[in-house]
Amino acid sequence: MKIKRFSHVQHIVTQVVGKLDSKYDMFDAFQAVFPAGTVSGAPKVRAMEIIDELENEARGPYAGAVGYFSYNGCCDFAIAIRSIFIDGDKGFVQSGAGIVSDSVPEYEFKETEHKAGAMLQALKEASQ
Repeated sequence: MKIKRFSHVQHIVTQVVGKLDSKYDMFDAFQAVFPAGTVSGAPKVRAMEIIDELENEARGPYAGAVGYFSYNGCCDFAIAIRSIFIDGDKGFVQSGAGIVSDSVPEYEFKETEHKAGAMLQALKEASQ
């Protein structure tokens, strides 16, 4: 585990590596860990039910898995957060914040704006 600095935020970054019991494959491992608890909450199933009840728009690929399954049995995935998605002539910038019991909604909203700012800045610079 290490702290990694990015343009607008800092994150604790951890690489998780393991060895599967031979009765499981990479698809079983994928199903066991996604959606990630870091973006759904805990307990996971109930948290996902609450998200479904409260969020009136689908998340689309946001907070989903981006990666690959390889023919050699390996796989590598990351969580799609702070992302830009294009659908036809529309673009979507999505970011999030970790909500806990003592979160202040206004601060959490500002955090999402701050994180989205990095992507908007990248788009601006790319279009120059």
